[in-house]
Amino acid sequence: MARKSLIAREAKRKKLVEKYAEKRKKLKAEGNWDELDKLPRNSNPVRLHNRCGLTGRPKGYIRRFGICRVKFREMANDGKIPGVTKASW
Repeated sequence: MARKSLIAREAKRKKLVEKYAEKRKKLKAEGNWDELDKLPRNSNPVRLHNRCGLTGRPKGYIRRFGICRVKFREMANDGKIPGVTKASW
């Protein structure tokens, strides 16, 4: 389990990105770089980092499911992810 502060930081960044997305898009289209520099740094989507939705683990993230590989494997073996089966041939 990741530290709660790291999970909270990512949630805060995600909220800021959503809040300033429209304004950022408008300023970029106008080419108004001075005003763009005045926006909070964490409102830039580049600063977001994918984390597991269940544990907050930053590595081994599977985008399609939004969870890390460890939780994916546990849930797939328990049959909690529809359409996912263990390979056998």
